[in-house]
Amino acid sequence: MKVNVLNMQGKTIDTMELPATIFEAPIKMDLMHQALVRQLANARLGTHKTKSRAEVSGGGRKPWRQKGGGRARHGSTRSPIWVGGGGAHTPVLRKYTRQMPRKMRRAALRSALSVKAAQEELLILDELKMKQPKTKEMVAVLERLVGKASVLILISEADEAVEKSVRNLPKAKTLRANYLNVRDLLGYERLIMPLGALDIIKSYLGV
Repeated sequence: MKVNVLNMQGKTIDTMELPATIFEAPIKMDLMHQALVRQLANARLGTHKTKSRAEVSGGGRKPWRQKGGGRARHGSTRSPIWVGGGGAHTPVLRKYTRQMPRKMRRAALRSALSVKAAQEELLILDELKMKQPKTKEMVAVLERLVGKASVLILISEADEAVEKSVRNLPKAKTLRANYLNVRDLLGYERLIMPLGALDIIKSYLGV
């Protein structure tokens, strides 16, 4: 697949061939779905907890005698039907984490990148550099490149000027190429990938 290489002004300065193993891989929807569900599940904390009747203090004494009082029989004031009692079938501490082999995770990334490439939602830049953090300048650059679309910007390494320039934009996000994931790939309409980030992608997704 041949694509144009753009500069920050949106002008074509070169063309290049993208590796077919990454950007023309078989598109496996079920695999991408599995990777997305795993990522969302692993983001859950599972720290929800309420006390059962065994954990609520008190309630050791029978509230009243079993028979003869004209009232319903009860053995403890910490029963779930009492105010101040323990909960029934309440949430408990648990782990939501799911496992997925590395080969499957990377295959899902190739599928997602292939979707972006096939739908022409991938832009290759020669570089993305800023002298200092300037949100206004970054807005102008993104409007030239993707218009009003939401965009995920991959960077090859930490770049304070670029990251701070994008930080306050609601429809844009920077992400280091090493941390590429299905959720972010599918969550934004466009993907901007400088050549430095592309080299990192090829280093661990190439087969």
